[in-house]
Amino acid sequence: MKVIIVGGVAGGASCAARLRRLDEKAEILMVERGPYVSYANCGLPYHVSGVIEKESSLLVATEETFRTQFAVDCRTRCEAVAISPKTKTVQLKNHATGEVTTEKYDKLVLSPGAAPIRPPLPGIDLPGIFSVRTVPDAREIREWIERGSSDSTGEHAASGFQSLDQVKRAVVVGGGYIGLEMAESLVHCGLEVTLVEMLDHVMVPLDPECAVLVERHLEQHGVRLALNDAVAGFKQAAGGSLEVLTKSGRAYPADVVILAIGVRPETGLAKAAGLEIGQRGGIRVDDQMHTSDPDIFAVGDVVEVKDFVTGEWSLVPLAGPANRQGRIAADVIAGRDSRFRGTQGTSVIGVFGATVATTGANEKQLARLGQKDYEKIYLFPNSHAGYYPGAKTIVLKVIFRKSDGRLLGAQALGQDGVEKRIDALAMAIQMGATVYDLEEAELCYAPPFGSAKDAVNFAGMVAADVLAGDMPLAHWDDTSGAFFLDVRQPAELVVESVPGAVNIPLPQLRSRLGELPRDREIHVICRSAQRAYYATRILLQNGFKPRNISGGTISRAMYSLAELKC
Repeated sequence: MKVIIVGGVAGGASCAARLRRLDEKAEILMVERGPYVSYANCGLPYHVSGVIEKESSLLVATEETFRTQFAVDCRTRCEAVAISPKTKTVQLKNHATGEVTTEKYDKLVLSPGAAPIRPPLPGIDLPGIFSVRTVPDAREIREWIERGSSDSTGEHAASGFQSLDQVKRAVVVGGGYIGLEMAESLVHCGLEVTLVEMLDHVMVPLDPECAVLVERHLEQHGVRLALNDAVAGFKQAAGGSLEVLTKSGRAYPADVVILAIGVRPETGLAKAAGLEIGQRGGIRVDDQMHTSDPDIFAVGDVVEVKDFVTGEWSLVPLAGPANRQGRIAADVIAGRDSRFRGTQGTSVIGVFGATVATTGANEKQLARLGQKDYEKIYLFPNSHAGYYPGAKTIVLKVIFRKSDGRLLGAQALGQDGVEKRIDALAMAIQMGATVYDLEEAELCYAPPFGSAKDAVNFAGMVAADVLAGDMPLAHWDDTSGAFFLDVRQPAELVVESVPGAVNIPLPQLRSRLGELPRDREIHVICRSAQRAYYATRILLQNGFKPRNISGGTISRAMYSLAELKC
């Protein structure tokens, strides 16, 4: 059996290595049009900043590794230019010689990835405008910054750097993961950074009230944000610098521009071969990674996959799913019954010492789909036992189904312990777990690492209380006409207060119930909703109609920041 794999990075390389482990006799040919295979493109921003010093550290495996260790015929700078499903052949172009050859296959795996989006805007091909997708991309950005910062004599005239006086200002276009990582990297390089994003908040997987915390954190570390404004073009300015022009009419000066707008599946080969392309623009595959041709598989950023939570077709350009898909394709080719469960977009990013992570569906997505059978809670647990030094607050939003408690999604932000909580919740989602399962989850505990009631347990307990009716819930985006009861101490109200709220401190509540209305809903407030929960239990058992406002005044601040921005 001869297997040709087109693309040698995450999905393709995983497929080749797995297939060799399963079938020692298969003839495996893996081609990659670039100069490297199996490189860590997720590490590129950190190489630009110098956190990852050596370019070689990004190379997970080499062409020689695949040849000697896996007996794979691995060819770099070799591009698949045409596929004939009828004759089961692939035309390959050697970029070093220009020669085009034809290879027959029994099974074909497409893993060409996705290309950075470069819209046809005026000036987009000017020197100093870069995408971040490959190792050479990162190398060019580093050279541009280093040469521009160290040389203004015209020594590099032949390379096109001669017109650049000094790199001081950067504009990053796009507020996704790569955009934020590049913004931080460029700040670490000593540049003044402006981030331009056409949407009204950064990090699309987050809901606005969570994203606004990321935006404030970026601003506190010197990143200027230009949100809700799309780039209209680029213009050469004096001294070799650039101007980034936006649709609002603004112009942002830059000595280097990073395009992090997103990626588009590389489906040219598949389209020409007549393979089915989905509505989202990726190759349509089944759960065994078959395309519409049973002898052709596709994996990685080029494919459309089912969203595990919503069932929607989606594009999820993440390394984890790509590696799993490559492994599954190899299994199926080798005769095993492996299947891809779908993806839930579990992801994490570090931004100036903070961690932001998410998994599953967000509220925007559920609202867009018209789903109403869900509830959300906000909680702010410590990263580990509060009495042990160094505990940090985690901002955690958890979304679950009202009808059966099934976990749908979660978002978390903080400086410690964020990713391990999202990892636990991600696994719970994949196993179809409910909030009741979170209550019972047995997780690691020692004071430096967690609490006896871990944040994950805490989320399950709060959500279960909501579903049981023990804690009727309200949210700040739906409190019109409510009677507000604030159960904090008077001294706390000096710092922040809710206009019109009646203040009865929790210790006094039982003796002052006569001051509260029995014919109206009472929305109960404290700082994080914990004392409000205690008050809610008192009021419920005394015949009142209370609702605890999830997240208290902390979530109110989050909503307010998001609204002010609009």
